[in-house]
Amino acid sequence: MKNSKKITALLATLLLAVGVTACDNKEQAKQEPTKVSAVDRIKQAGKVRIGVFSDKPPFGYVDQNGQSQGFDVEIAKDLSKDLLGDENKVEFVLVEAANRVEYLTSNKVDIILANFTVTPARQEVVDFTKPYMKVALGVASKDGAVITDIKELEDKTLLVNKGTTADAFFTKNYPNIKLLKFEQNTETFQALVDGRGDALAHDNTLLFAWAKENPGFTVGIKTLGEQDSIAGAVRKEDKDLLEWLNAETEKLSKDGSLKRAYEKTLLPVYGDTISEKDILVEYQ
Repeated sequence: MKNSKKITALLATLLLAVGVTACDNKEQAKQEPTKVSAVDRIKQAGKVRIGVFSDKPPFGYVDQNGQSQGFDVEIAKDLSKDLLGDENKVEFVLVEAANRVEYLTSNKVDIILANFTVTPARQEVVDFTKPYMKVALGVASKDGAVITDIKELEDKTLLVNKGTTADAFFTKNYPNIKLLKFEQNTETFQALVDGRGDALAHDNTLLFAWAKENPGFTVGIKTLGEQDSIAGAVRKEDKDLLEWLNAETEKLSKDGSLKRAYEKTLLPVYGDTISEKDILVEYQ
């Protein structure tokens, strides 16, 4: 009889403990908000924040009316229209080459579309979407002193933007070449015009456009290093947004949106200098 009472008491204690634990778990569940997916978060906010350049025409720049324009901007509008039903629901956040990763990781933007070249180092901290552009490095210099070989840069000053693939490429592979670095594209190109450097290294897609708009300069080294890809980027935890953007990138290629963006923003600059097939990544 005594053992029976002890067992009954023990069972009562266990049931009470289970009940208390269940109540605690329910209370904790009430206090902890449900994690919202990145896509739902953007839809709830009613806008998508996309980082673009302010000074890198024809890819991203601010016009005389204070409006963002360029190839990346056109893509961003398409993303906003397909995600939120309105291309005007995109909020353009102006970034520089060196702070693109920081703007993502600190949640200042949802997506980066700032002519962002995919590199292993960047892939460690952000996730890249499927690429939409091809790119390689190039080197521009003044007519009459055109640089056509890297060896000619020894004992000379090369202008680059901080945090770009050009900066990383020359720092790693050619430490004997003196680099003069700037934060903004406008500063870097003005330094070349002013003669503060002998040459300027940047994405060849940008250099072709700039040299055509600025007589007296030539892209003497048209392709340097390996061909790279340009893509959008998101935070690593935003897996659902990455998945959506991957599908969207393919869609924009297949339905002709990328081609239309090219014809509107890049073709008027490039003319017949290069072909759209040299620039755009095509998905079948």
